[in-house]
Amino acid sequence: MTANPLSDLLAQKGVLLADGATGTSLFAMGLEAGEAPEMWNEDKPENITKLHQDFVDAGADIILTNSFGGTRHRLKLHHAQDRVHELNKKAAEIARAVADKAPRKVIVAGSVGPTGELLIPLGAMSYEDAVASFAEQMAGLKEGGADVAWIETMSSAEEIRAACEAAVKTGMPYVYTGSFDTAGKTMMGLAPKDIHGVAADIGEGPVAVGANCGVGASDILATLLAMTEAKPDATVVVKGNCGIPEFRGEKIYYSGTPPLMADYARLAMDAGAKIIGGCCGTSCEHLAAIRQAVDSHTPGPRPTLETIVERIGPLRNKTAEDAAAPRERRGRSRG
Repeated sequence: MTANPLSDLLAQKGVLLADGATGTSLFAMGLEAGEAPEMWNEDKPENITKLHQDFVDAGADIILTNSFGGTRHRLKLHHAQDRVHELNKKAAEIARAVADKAPRKVIVAGSVGPTGELLIPLGAMSYEDAVASFAEQMAGLKEGGADVAWIETMSSAEEIRAACEAAVKTGMPYVYTGSFDTAGKTMMGLAPKDIHGVAADIGEGPVAVGANCGVGASDILATLLAMTEAKPDATVVVKGNCGIPEFRGEKIYYSGTPPLMADYARLAMDAGAKIIGGCCGTSCEHLAAIRQAVDSHTPGPRPTLETIVERIGPLRNKTAEDAAAPRERRGRSRG
């Protein structure tokens, strides 16, 4: 594979720490429900700078740009479909400025979430339109200085392929992760063991694949076991939610403590993950605990599901009945 900054840093460090939650962190800074986080790249860039800086200070090797909903389909909901390039470019520039002044190498990953549309035959969007939409977003991210396209929270194999094809067209290495939140598969039926083959034939293939978001830390570790069992030598990403989301009145709280997230990271390493981070609810305090766990880890045996449940808590995502329950993460945000 052609040299790229992410592969180079992986080769150097062995295990990398990705950042934590964007969405829940921005809500804590005052982002309103229904507001587009991407607008803050222009309206409140100092808040986005602070978010990236806090994650770098907590030890992140990879920071994700504030561009998860940066396709024209998502921005159209906020009457900003004509601002795709500038908002994504700005997202990457803000992250790049933080990364460039860090005391160590920090990778800027251009966050690319799903379009929110269904592809033909389930919906109206053609595959070609999906590729064009992602390419438009990635052109902005690349111009702003992103090192890699980070395609995340995906549920459709076809949409992953479209995004990967767009990355190749844009001249960017790419990573992709699915959200396995529906009875152990993605909402569109993709199984963890099948993640490796989704886009292996596109360009030079992915730098890394994996899982993010989903339900809770135990479930994503179970997903990770299936991925690393299917292809033990793959570079696998795990970016799990901070425990389980719980509604308390109008607000969502996440049950994960810093010690729990540290233990999640230790189990993730023993299960073969090479890039570890947090998704919804993962604060800088959680990330700092993960950093310490990564740096001080003594490798142990590959965990079993029983070990994961014993140390992290019960699986929440085992059956179709569970999957039918309403859940907080549908479409809008990674974190």
